[in-house]
Amino acid sequence: MKFHLHKFPLLSRSGLLERLIEESSTDDGSGCVLSLDEIPGGGKTFELVTKFCYGVKIELTAFNVVSLRCAAEYLEMTDNYGEGNLVGMTETFLNEVFGNWTDSIKALQTCEEVTEYAEDLHIISRCVDSLAVKACADPSLFNWPVGGGKSATSGQSTEDESHLWNGISASGKMLQPTGEDWWFDDASFLSLPLFKRLITAIEARGMKLENVAMAVMYYTRKHVPMMNRQVTMDEQVIETPNPSEEDQKTCLEEIVGLLPSKKGVNPTKFLLRLLQTAMVLHASQSSRENLERRIGNQLDQAALVDLLIPNMGYSETLYDVECVLRMIEQFVSSTEQGGIVPSPCIIEEGHLVKDGADLLSPTTLVATLVDGYLAEVAPDVNLKLAKFEAIAAAIPDYARPLDDGIYHAIDVYLKAHPWITDSEREHICRLMNCQKLSLEASTHAAQNERLPLRVIVQVLFFEQLRLRTSVSGWFFVSDNLDNSENPNGGNGGLLKPRGESVRERVSELEKECVNMKQELHKLVRTKRSWKNFTRKLNFKKKSECCKPKDQATPAI
Repeated sequence: MKFHLHKFPLLSRSGLLERLIEESSTDDGSGCVLSLDEIPGGGKTFELVTKFCYGVKIELTAFNVVSLRCAAEYLEMTDNYGEGNLVGMTETFLNEVFGNWTDSIKALQTCEEVTEYAEDLHIISRCVDSLAVKACADPSLFNWPVGGGKSATSGQSTEDESHLWNGISASGKMLQPTGEDWWFDDASFLSLPLFKRLITAIEARGMKLENVAMAVMYYTRKHVPMMNRQVTMDEQVIETPNPSEEDQKTCLEEIVGLLPSKKGVNPTKFLLRLLQTAMVLHASQSSRENLERRIGNQLDQAALVDLLIPNMGYSETLYDVECVLRMIEQFVSSTEQGGIVPSPCIIEEGHLVKDGADLLSPTTLVATLVDGYLAEVAPDVNLKLAKFEAIAAAIPDYARPLDDGIYHAIDVYLKAHPWITDSEREHICRLMNCQKLSLEASTHAAQNERLPLRVIVQVLFFEQLRLRTSVSGWFFVSDNLDNSENPNGGNGGLLKPRGESVRERVSELEKECVNMKQELHKLVRTKRSWKNFTRKLNFKKKSECCKPKDQATPAI
């Protein structure tokens, strides 16, 4: 921009212009040409400066005060060149701006145009500090006018513009903050470098980390819109211009480092969604590892549906099982390092597991989650047996009070992979403990043709052993009850037949158990022994049960 100006109004207010005019002037008194390419704010700001030099009243606003302050410093417009010069006037107005939340946001946004000069004059740091103080304080105590959900730079808000500084409008109503998140939307309009500085200042002033995390989440959803593709119906969708994938990738990588590092502060659902978006955008390896580590540390708070991360690489599997395995290993490692490992007595003695329920709950939750995950990914025909076993074995044995979940996952895998060998079937079944199957799971396993014969025999044996233990325990309670009801043996003769009946039943069960052990040794050796055993236990093949009586194959 070219300006045709008189010399005297300029040199009387600016030390820099005075020197430049003096150096460029000629003896004949003709005009001189000055080049001010580096003036902060450019031609638009210099136009306001010239009006000030000519004595024209200019209006200072939150949008132009920063550039005018920097230009005044650049042009050396101090009080040495006239009282009430531009440096003092803009500095006074800036202090007023810093007292108002909305004006401070506007002023901070304009600092991006003159970053270098604003840094030298500490305008950015002062502005950030003033915003941090207001964000950490309760706005209702000071009646600060807060943003109404629109950009501070738009000059609009949902409230009437007639609000005064003390928060009282022309109608006499007080401004009401919307809660602890009242400042999130205004802060989301800042550029990423300025937002990072604001969050750092707010965190240093002691704001709850949960609120810091929520602010970062709000900013992320706005500036990484690819995350909104995974938003469910009950979550808020933030409308925003669609930046390029490269910009989203850069923003995501910076945000990962900005999230609070304390465990449990960032919602696991958000971290998993951020990780999946990072995979789509091909974010840096360090960012993805950071997210995996954070998720792994609090994996007990995850939901199964969020763990089903589609595979973005060249692997044949439908889901990214490698990523989930790393997070499981991170959880187990962090749990063991934290000393949250139950004592051997809690592991071995079933009746003590309940006493250690609080100690085991995070690990047990993860065990249930992993078993459910395995059941979901097991139908994938490309899932290798070794990978399935690695995920299942990553959870320690004490974490599963019952093995029903892992049994279900194994059954699904065997059904989807009928071509695996018998040795591989036996190997995968070692992942479950037949003693820890519920009655329902044991009943199902005893009739499951997909399981190896050895496993079915183990299930039957432990079920019989459990029955014997239950009956013995009942007899013990019954016997104590009889003694308590008849301390002197007054009516003992009437109750004696029932006691003898129970003893006889227990004796029969013991004989059956001995017979079963003998049969089990024979079952392992010959197939014919298995047929005799199942016939003795009154079991039939599933195919025979499904045939009509007239079509049943005659026994040989």
